Amino acid sequence: MESITPVRIALTKGRLETEAIQIFEKAGLDCSELKDKGRKLIFHDRKNNIDFVLVKAADVLTYVEHGAADIGIVGKDTLMEMNKDCYEVLDLKVGKCKFALASLPEFKLYEGCNRKKIASKYPNVTRNYFRDKGMDVEIIKIEGSVELAPILGLADAIVDIVETGTTLKENGLVVFEDICSVSARMIVNRASMKLRKDEITGIIDKVKNL
Repeated sequence: MESITPVRIALTKGRLETEAIQIFEKAGLDCSELKDKGRKLIFHDRKNNIDFVLVKAADVLTYVEHGAADIGIVGKDTLMEMNKDCYEVLDLKVGKCKFALASLPEFKLYEGCNRKKIASKYPNVTRNYFRDKGMDVEIIKIEGSVELAPILGLADAIVDIVETGTTLKENGLVVFEDICSVSARMIVNRASMKLRKDEITGIIDKVKNL
């Protein structure tokens, strides 16, 4: 017997939200409230007993890890940076981009004896990347436009998400190394996967079989 409580799905606001809605509609879920949202944050698909919740990307992981949401849709970049305890069940193959190391054209990663300074919004991803390379770097966390860091001399290079490369090019930066590909993922709370297995695997299968 299915639970009366709706399965709760946390979505990232913005571009991933739009792409997730398209996927869920193709899978037969009712996203009409979500598409006409106004200022609301919780939306219902009463036919399928599902609630959608709109939150920031980093908060998707927190809500899912703590069981306030059963399922989440979030970028792999956020998963890699925050390393929360949940199941990653599907690559949705949307929101595609990549992590890259970029800087001004004269940057030399493997030359010079000075410890390189690397600016990023993603210090954990950056730290793991350079640890795998056996390189000791100083990581500077930036919240805003990370492209400014090498231009103003704050850092030697940056690690950031790159989609088209236009922003880098417009600021005179070039990609030196691709780190890894990134896309939107479906994640599931560990307890929910056990307690509401039939409902959750039903949603997963609908999306997987598109």
